[in-house]
Amino acid sequence: MLVGINHQIKLAARPVGLPKESDWERAETPIPSPGPGQLLTKIHYMSVDPAMRGWMNDRPSYVPPVGIGEVMRALTVGEVIESNHDGFAPGEFVAGIQGVQEYALSAGAWLMKADLSLAPAPAWLNTLGIAGLAAYCGLIEIGQPRAGETVVVSGAAGSVGAHAGQIAKIKGCRVVGIAGGAEKCAYLTDELGFDAAVDYKDQPVGAGLAKACPDGIDVFFDNVGGETLDAALMRINPFGRLALCGAISQYNVTDKPYGLRNAILLVPRRARMQGFIYFDYREKWPAMLEELAGWRADGRISVRDDIVEGGVQAFPDTLLRLFRGENLGKLMIRIAD
Repeated sequence: MLVGINHQIKLAARPVGLPKESDWERAETPIPSPGPGQLLTKIHYMSVDPAMRGWMNDRPSYVPPVGIGEVMRALTVGEVIESNHDGFAPGEFVAGIQGVQEYALSAGAWLMKADLSLAPAPAWLNTLGIAGLAAYCGLIEIGQPRAGETVVVSGAAGSVGAHAGQIAKIKGCRVVGIAGGAEKCAYLTDELGFDAAVDYKDQPVGAGLAKACPDGIDVFFDNVGGETLDAALMRINPFGRLALCGAISQYNVTDKPYGLRNAILLVPRRARMQGFIYFDYREKWPAMLEELAGWRADGRISVRDDIVEGGVQAFPDTLLRLFRGENLGKLMIRIAD
């Protein structure tokens, strides 16, 4: 039994617009002990994701909202310290939903083993975690890319977008990424192998897509929504597919969200637009992870880790980095060595 303090970040209020300091409670509680069928994990790394903003709202979604006074929901990877669970042993590493805290008690329902001989711990929040799996599910299951097609990815310099673009290249597609700033666009073309990049800070997205995609778009993988999605709809080809992974441009809107103007084009172009949640494909994860691990090992997928120091106390400001567009790669926080 461990004796000590567990530092946590709890939701104190529902944010209006961008979360602010008063929306959080910085709590200190005793390190818990596992009961029958439970395990205790010492968290090493915590993922910081745009979806967190939606989890803070009290409205229907694919998961219940985080309750006021509850530990903020987060994906993590860490070491099993104590276990009364038959499926997990002390010393093993696990990845899953365990919250913004240093130690987490779990019944194991949303945990999977993270084999550190296959990849280091941060990779289980990146290529072998939410980023790689979300990209794979959206691109392969929804987008269904075929060799020679043009695939466009918004938010392409983010963790999910970077994976989606590289998977599309593996499938033999021409890939165009949308990102903000010359540095991020250079990262896409020079480091990740994208065929072209559209800098939305330098020109309107529609104009950029017209130049980069003269033959239209066959598959659009969207992380941004709003005007960016509308611009892609304008250039979608007949029988094109749009996989909606996120809409970061709309998460902190305090007025009415952006209303799509070009959705009517789905009809004459017989295109298909579908949202998805990577949880929906959990039964396929083992096969997906095997393929992702192979691509990572042979260098066909190469992504950056954007790791912030400072433990759980760094979470509130680190979350805001996402919405300021300051991260390059998979944003996460180191909680313990």
